[in-house]
Amino acid sequence: MGVLDRFSLQGRVALVTAGAGPLFGRSIATALAEAGATVVTASRSLARNEAFAAELVEQGHSACGLAFDQEDLASIDALYAELHERFGRLDILVNSALARDGHVGRFEEQTPETWQHAAQGDFAGLFRHCQLAIQTMRRQGRGSIINIASIYGVVANDPSLYAGTEMVQPPSYNFVKGGMINFTRYLASYYGKEGIRANAISPGGYQDQQPAEFIARYEERVPLGRMMGHDDLQGAVVFLASDASAYVTGTNLMVDGGWTCR
Repeated sequence: MGVLDRFSLQGRVALVTAGAGPLFGRSIATALAEAGATVVTASRSLARNEAFAAELVEQGHSACGLAFDQEDLASIDALYAELHERFGRLDILVNSALARDGHVGRFEEQTPETWQHAAQGDFAGLFRHCQLAIQTMRRQGRGSIINIASIYGVVANDPSLYAGTEMVQPPSYNFVKGGMINFTRYLASYYGKEGIRANAISPGGYQDQQPAEFIARYEERVPLGRMMGHDDLQGAVVFLASDASAYVTGTNLMVDGGWTCR
């Protein structure tokens, strides 16, 4: 097998949660489809996922759109039952969904209920996705789990970036993303001998219509001199999903333009 062949995902089934989402989901799902995988994109909106899957099919790829609610464990169970019925296998799981409406407010404004709401989707939901995916992957003897974390799961926020803006980075987000990274290491440690790899990716700041002063401060601080763009995660995801990373597990790949290197 040549080195480029190792990046091929032909014959593999990939589930991307929030795969039709505008932040990272669409870009991740597109990359996996272009690498040859059959991509299942799923989130709360069935219509949006079906429409996006139809776009991928029109481009010559294999895809379908399904629905589930990240905060509803029964809904997650139903999603995997449908996956099993349709495809009988799952080779790649990308956990990109986030119960973002649970991450609101400054530390002094948040309540225990705020954190419980965030944990319902971002901890319990993540747990159930990984548990069900591993059940299938164990039967296959192989699989790749990729959890989308964040630089704020590794380092603390720089408050000076937000000065003079209305932007708020809630601490529950750091708590969830930090936990996700170490949970990924747990999965890698326990299931590696069964052919299952688990890795995290920690993206840097994504440019998404933030105030100009925030963008300028961020880009001044990051070594590559720019915020993350739409396609910057694609190569990392395909690498970790494919045989190109066959000996890589338990890692947290920083895709942050060098933000955390200094």
